[in-house]
Amino acid sequence: MSSLGTALVTGATSGLGYEVAAQLADKGFDKVIVTGRTTDRAEQARQSLVDKTGKDVFTALALDLNDPGDVKRAAAEIASDGEQLSVAILNAGMVSGSKLVKTDQDVEITFSSSLIGHHQLTMELLAANMLTNDAAIVIAGSEAARGDVPTFNPTDLKTLADKSFGGDMTAAAEGLIRGNDAVRYKPATVYTDAKVFVAWWAAQLATRLPEGMTVNAVSPGSAPDTLAARNANFFMKHLMIPVFKHAPKRLGMAAPVPVAAARYIEVATSEDRVTGKFFASAPKKMTGPIEVMHMPHFGDTESQEAAWAATVKVAGGIGYPVTA
Repeated sequence: MSSLGTALVTGATSGLGYEVAAQLADKGFDKVIVTGRTTDRAEQARQSLVDKTGKDVFTALALDLNDPGDVKRAAAEIASDGEQLSVAILNAGMVSGSKLVKTDQDVEITFSSSLIGHHQLTMELLAANMLTNDAAIVIAGSEAARGDVPTFNPTDLKTLADKSFGGDMTAAAEGLIRGNDAVRYKPATVYTDAKVFVAWWAAQLATRLPEGMTVNAVSPGSAPDTLAARNANFFMKHLMIPVFKHAPKRLGMAAPVPVAAARYIEVATSEDRVTGKFFASAPKKMTGPIEVMHMPHFGDTESQEAAWAATVKVAGGIGYPVTA
């Protein structure tokens, strides 16, 4: 990238997003937009980041990714400043709880916060020409999406389509996004599916973006010292995460938040200009160096296209390139 310019970090009031924003400032970005669900939370994060880094480069932005109207407003607010983004770190999201929760738009909450809201935000920014010609988009993935983490098993979209949706893979993908009655709710599976869809989204958007822009999904790895699992079920919150957190360092089951956050920046600022990939720890690992994942389901273009079509539909029909 020719200059560092302006960066956006969603979900920046705590944890990974907060640390990513701090690291971007330390790296020399001229402006870092930090989002929180409310104006007060975003402003508190902004002031805290100024105190932490000693750099007054942060701008607070209220953004509720579960509210399409608020996403549209936030995108318009970014556009009104007239400063294009050179980096967008789409970090916000959550771990599925023990019970199915849906937004007012009838979208399962994990898919909404991890995928649908970010899709809408990205499409709005692209439509407003608010990304530089060499912009890098990074969206938060998860080790769970690989399918080799115990209890986190991705749904086979084609099998689901044949079983419950008359073979229509786009309908099956929409069923997963919405938490359709035809889809059994299992928190670990929902979280896994949402993160698989995130990887597919990056792969599909990469085929549509103008040459020069990049988009990749990146897993931060296991970083238990965040609030991401605050809504998780009992097993994950009280058993799995504590085990990861307190396991000996040599087992590589947990990494400090700054190390996990740096993965996003590593990919976003890479001079390799790789695009459309999913970066995570090595297979069956939870931390350590990241690499491109090559499991067969990540390269399943039929499922990718179905998931993209369903995402566009659920997000109100907004896709890219924008059509009249």
